[in-house]
Amino acid sequence: MSSPLLTQVGALAQRSIMRTARQPASAIPPLIFPVALLLMNSGGLKASTELPGFPTDSFFAFALAVPFIQGALFSTMNAGTDLARDIQTGFFSRLSLTPVRGSALLAGQITGIVVLGIVQAVFYISVGLLLGVRFASGPAGIALLLVYAALVAVGFGALGSFLALRTGSGESIQGLFPVLFVFLFISSMNTPRDLIAVPWFHFLASINPVSYLIECVRSLIITGWDARALALGFSIAFVLAIVALIAASWALSRRMERT
Repeated sequence: MSSPLLTQVGALAQRSIMRTARQPASAIPPLIFPVALLLMNSGGLKASTELPGFPTDSFFAFALAVPFIQGALFSTMNAGTDLARDIQTGFFSRLSLTPVRGSALLAGQITGIVVLGIVQAVFYISVGLLLGVRFASGPAGIALLLVYAALVAVGFGALGSFLALRTGSGESIQGLFPVLFVFLFISSMNTPRDLIAVPWFHFLASINPVSYLIECVRSLIITGWDARALALGFSIAFVLAIVALIAASWALSRRMERT
């Protein structure tokens, strides 16, 4: 008789978390690299705060939103690479011969990514507080930010799982990572959209969903309870999660048919 679904999900989620924790090359970059980039940008772009209409006098506080989304992009790569490795090593094929359900495999993988995403969010928040950032939305905003980080991790984790199930290659996932990273650089990560003077860049940043994901986090840090920014950010994150989960479930069913 097969194990209960929750037991299967828990075991696979634990495996996902422990595998990442045991690989410094997977666990450390999502924590260190976004913060290092944040510190460099804060030093080089602090003069931006003197622009008329800039929302804060601290560029560090303004840019603190970026690591949350940048870390989520790392989640895409980690989730995809780990699952692709399971496919390449034959673990996935062996698992398909056991009573483990396909839904448990996907849910366990993504649950592990969500836990790591929350750990990342706690780390970024702690760095911000240690360096003097005061969240305009208060403790309730920080709690909501953790919920938001979990939702974003679901979306990007499911996206990584979909890419892995379709390609079956860790190298392909790593090759796609720079493409995803481009969306970050053509967003409002360094300048508020209403202050972007270059028309083509303003247009791309305005149609780029990553801008609204960042601005949702930013509103909790420097603005407070901005209903429009929160609604747009949560809506985009929710749609991303649903679409990516559906795509990953479809890719999983196709992959299991072949195995």
